[in-house]
Amino acid sequence: MGNFTRTIEDFVCGHCGAKVEGNGYTNHCPICLWSKHVDINPGDRAETCGGMMKPVAVKLDHGEYILTHRCEICGATKRNKTVKPDNFDAIISLANAP
Repeated sequence: MGNFTRTIEDFVCGHCGAKVEGNGYTNHCPICLWSKHVDINPGDRAETCGGMMKPVAVKLDHGEYILTHRCEICGATKRNKTVKPDNFDAIISLANAP
């Protein structure tokens, strides 16, 4: 994995339409937890796929909830930490999904 590039940018969620204020570490919508396949290495915006990344799993790892996203176009999977502003009800629903 390459270096992390801090990219500060706001975005509109491609899944639920929420307006999201980015802080340079934001990689998914805090409302619905969806992401977009735009990075090869975190923050580089070098991925050309651009598919929506569906949250498909969540795992508790050393006291942190880790999301797994799967791209709906190419099938790539990526893991990302949740953060305090994330919708905890959505995290729990995902954790309890079959």
